[in-house]
Amino acid sequence: MELDILKIASDTKYEKKLHNYTHSALKKNPLCGDFIELKINIKKNIVKDIGYETKSCIYCQASASLVCKFIINNNLNKIVKIIKLIDNYYKNDEIIINGKLFKIFNKKNFKRKNCIYLPVRAISQALKIKTIQ
Repeated sequence: MELDILKIASDTKYEKKLHNYTHSALKKNPLCGDFIELKINIKKNIVKDIGYETKSCIYCQASASLVCKFIINNNLNKIVKIIKLIDNYYKNDEIIINGKLFKIFNKKNFKRKNCIYLPVRAISQALKIKTIQ
């Protein structure tokens, strides 16, 4: 395991119970039992706040932390593009993920993709984004 993943997972800014929310989802990984409850507050098509509670492995925690950072204060159109890009990443060799997302979403972590994708699937469910899955 890389230190980058531990560092990302240790950022718990969005690991909180959100009481004022407009969208929510609860997802469980049937393979390992990880789960995440995600709540999002959206105003005027912008994510104003996001919070999640999870009992999961370090990979899922890191993914949740990183993805929340990417969607906070963004509009829904951009979020849909990000979520669809991530969702298609392991299915298509032509898709390239750069920057901080690459620290989690990379071929090296393929064996843990169900853990890594759990927060993405929760966001997809909460926002009703159609993904391939």
